[in-house]
Amino acid sequence: MQDHASRIVSSEKEQLILVDENDVEMGHIDKQSAHDAKGLLHRAFSLFIFNPDGKLLMQQRSGDKRLWPNYWSNSCCSHPRRGETMQEATRRRLRDELNIDAELEFVYKFTYQASYDDLGAENELCWVYLGRTADVIVPNRNEIADTGWLSSSELQRKLEEEPARFTPWFKLEWQRLKADHAQVLGKYLRSGV
Repeated sequence: MQDHASRIVSSEKEQLILVDENDVEMGHIDKQSAHDAKGLLHRAFSLFIFNPDGKLLMQQRSGDKRLWPNYWSNSCCSHPRRGETMQEATRRRLRDELNIDAELEFVYKFTYQASYDDLGAENELCWVYLGRTADVIVPNRNEIADTGWLSSSELQRKLEEEPARFTPWFKLEWQRLKADHAQVLGKYLRSGV
């Protein structure tokens, strides 16, 4: 049996949930097709996990990813699968990618579309959550090349110095969290809360 750090946890054939702009389910499609060309709008999630010191867990995407390989992004992002609730999907993915659990707080939803060269695109209606954990991170190396914990000021400096190293959805989400949800974000940035 494979250990956590090398388990295969996703497939281009898994069935994702197609939605309209109001997040109404419209059908299902395999992951590969959902990301071809300009992409088809599908449900997704982004998780921002903080430690007790108020630092954000960042992950560098695996070099084997079709879209944005080796880019830095938020703690965990993925898609609910056909027949799966968002709660089931987020908990599954935290275990699959990082081998952790965390209580999550839903903050907002938004849609975005971003193309990666001519290799495909993200076209997602994304649910954004914040959470906290004291668990030890065990990255799944099929999904994650590296991880690191950053304070808000460290992250801001890196975003200003090297914005091209970060995924487009992460930059959009972080900006909106700071601008529109500062009070909620502040709870997680403070240590010991």
